[in-house]
Amino acid sequence: MPIPDWLLRLREKDVPAEDAALWVKCPSCGEMLYRKDLDANLWVCTKCNYHFRMHAYDRINSLVDGDFVEIGLEMQPGDPLEWTDKRPYLQKLAADREKSSLSEAVVTGFATLDGFPVALGVMDFNFRGGTMGTVVGERVTHLLEEARRRQLPCVIFTASGGARMEEGMLALMQMAKTTQAVERLMSDGNPYITVLTDPTTGGVSASFAFQSDVIIAEARASIGFAGRRVIEQTLRQKLPDNFQTAEFLLEKGHVDMVVPRAEMRSTLVRVLDYAVDRKRIGPALKAVPEFALQ
Repeated sequence: MPIPDWLLRLREKDVPAEDAALWVKCPSCGEMLYRKDLDANLWVCTKCNYHFRMHAYDRINSLVDGDFVEIGLEMQPGDPLEWTDKRPYLQKLAADREKSSLSEAVVTGFATLDGFPVALGVMDFNFRGGTMGTVVGERVTHLLEEARRRQLPCVIFTASGGARMEEGMLALMQMAKTTQAVERLMSDGNPYITVLTDPTTGGVSASFAFQSDVIIAEARASIGFAGRRVIEQTLRQKLPDNFQTAEFLLEKGHVDMVVPRAEMRSTLVRVLDYAVDRKRIGPALKAVPEFALQ
């Protein structure tokens, strides 16, 4: 899929030098992959099917019909605890902005998928390990509430290392806030779909990631709450080799389906076709012209 103008605009900075190499080594099988071919294959290894972590805007581009109307950019992180360790928190945020070309660990907005208008959120592990702080929680909550106001289905892709320690209790409070927003959305009959990508752990997995009508896991994703080592030390027993993988969770009934990245868009379209009342969402979009899709 060619890169649209809106994505080029969002990618304000050039690709960092370390990312500009023509070849990428697969961490799973060791195969050397031509970067352009890997990009064309949605960042999935052509030899072993290893799923690389995707940039939020690249994932959005692989899903939506055309333009993506981003919201929540005015919500920017601060330093409520004046945290510092090896580096002050604000310096860490600045470095992550430079590295990832993102302002925070989640991108939220509106688009259409095969003609279905949706509220879409995509988390990115490249920014602070996808950790959920006050801004991530607020952007997700705002997306859910806007979806409820417009009577739209909401789709959120998760990728997170948990709550953001530099924001302490304020970060943990986002679990309750997002959970309540999901409850309000679903109580009005709006479909809510989550796609768990690698990795989805900690506070995100304990809140809005597992609350949806349909829980989809991306193939081979690592999904859980606490880390494997912590669980083994607590239980004092060896865990299965495939523990906390998407396939293991499907076997145990914790997710509804495991989907390869190449089939993700078509799968979402099928779910939306089953869950969405097209007559209901049409008037809702027309009632909110300030966020009209391009």
